[in-house]
Amino acid sequence: MPFEVFLALCGFSFVTSVTPGPNNMMLLASGVNFGFRRTIPHMLGISVGFTLMVGLIGLGLGKVFELWPILFVILKYAGAAYMLWLAWGIANSGPVGDGEVRGKPMTFLGAAAFQWVNPKAWVMALSAIPTYTQPNNYISSVLIVAFVFGIVNLPSVGSWAAFGSAMRNVLSNPRVVRWFNWAMALLLVASLWPIIADLVSK
Repeated sequence: MPFEVFLALCGFSFVTSVTPGPNNMMLLASGVNFGFRRTIPHMLGISVGFTLMVGLIGLGLGKVFELWPILFVILKYAGAAYMLWLAWGIANSGPVGDGEVRGKPMTFLGAAAFQWVNPKAWVMALSAIPTYTQPNNYISSVLIVAFVFGIVNLPSVGSWAAFGSAMRNVLSNPRVVRWFNWAMALLLVASLWPIIADLVSK
């Protein structure tokens, strides 16, 4: 892979990983409600799950959806339904000051599996593979793309969990935390707008 392409890939992976999306909204909320340490499995699940997703799509899974597009449609709407359920869980998380917080942080496996129903993750993966892979050295360039995302993604998403954890003292008022959780839930629902718009236009 040419060095200038590699640098562009690093920039793309950083910008797409650090900007708001379903993963980062959930990590911010998890940092506030459960703290940074208990959110680490969630962070690792996102990075490992997404790295694996990029690699598998690059190595042929994307062709499966080209042959059977109905599978992608099913996955897209199942993912939207799952994200609504997650938003409801975030909205009803207990305040930090309640003594016993309702709910639990997302597990490593749960976060890794979530990447397959995350619309932003699909856009990132399907954009990166054709843009940054080299036809004459395809498999190795797919592995490089996946590796770069894995390295860049973890500190990028981790910054959201760290910020949420830092806000725990500021959000010590149970009423404020409750409003914060509802705001995060609404932002997660808002990230579904492309799917909602596509459904309405049909």
